Amino acid sequence: MQSDLSAAENAAIAEAVALQERLGLQFVTDGEFRRRSYHSFFYQQLGDLNIDTIAGADAQGAPDSGGRGAQPVALIKSRVRWTRPINVADFNFLKSKTKLLPKITIPGPCALHFRGGDAAVLAFSYRDMDQFWDDTIEAFDRELVALAEAGCRYVQIDETAFAKFGDPDVQAALAARGDDWSKLIDKYISITNRLLRAAPKTLHIGMHLCRGNRGGHWHAEGSYEDVAERLFNALEIPFYFLEFDSPRAGNFTPLRFVPKQKSVVLGLISSKTPVLEDKAALRARVEEASRHVSLDRLSISPQCGFASVDTGNPVTAQGQDAKLRLVVELARDLWGRT
Repeated sequence: MQSDLSAAENAAIAEAVALQERLGLQFVTDGEFRRRSYHSFFYQQLGDLNIDTIAGADAQGAPDSGGRGAQPVALIKSRVRWTRPINVADFNFLKSKTKLLPKITIPGPCALHFRGGDAAVLAFSYRDMDQFWDDTIEAFDRELVALAEAGCRYVQIDETAFAKFGDPDVQAALAARGDDWSKLIDKYISITNRLLRAAPKTLHIGMHLCRGNRGGHWHAEGSYEDVAERLFNALEIPFYFLEFDSPRAGNFTPLRFVPKQKSVVLGLISSKTPVLEDKAALRARVEEASRHVSLDRLSISPQCGFASVDTGNPVTAQGQDAKLRLVVELARDLWGRT
């Protein structure tokens, strides 16, 4: 029954909040326990939209555990329309459970298009791409306004496209559907900037980027180098959460493009694997990154959430606790705070 599900979700969120408080974090999330996935929940509230249809593969990705998973595709069978607040109730519940700063996460405004391109947009409900982008920006803007009016001050945009553009396989797939990956970056930056400029000024908005995190699998590999200059300078985001937990993400040299007014959270700890990282090795990696971005503008975190979809990742609750504890310990060692 729905009442039983809601009660279980409430209990899981309360437990997640207690964990974050116990570890000494300065803000909290609700663990997204009311969502099947980090992005499908949001987009399904905006119409007959499906962002994660899996074509020819199981939803957990490729059969070789830990390898490249199938890239989900989008089905856009209606116009994008905001009709009611999507995350306000979640924000209010989270706020009622803690005195710390609540953080709300939303998918990126370009995620739906990235999963299908113009063809998916024009297949059913749109004849004009400009109308699609106008609808998308309006929907996201109205949601951000609703959150701000409810008292929300911290929003994280989960946008995976920018990190995937550096993968030759992704570039080839985009070309096969008629997209020039480099031109698409510029388009996505323009769309995201339109949203950011319209967003309430009381909101602190950061962007998380990764290369996929689905049942321990990933969707792309490759350095930030191809996108770094535009990502860090043309995109009007003040702080970034960047995946750097494996060699698939490349080295830190693309951080040389980060301007002095922006900051970076280094995703050094993997949420996809159960192995607990070595603190000394992590410290050395932070020091390496600080050659490009000053230490006072760096932070650390896991490279992604511990479950982008309801199937989760092959990390136990105890493993998650240990990895988060490691984040806090290292942050205190390096900066004297979390």
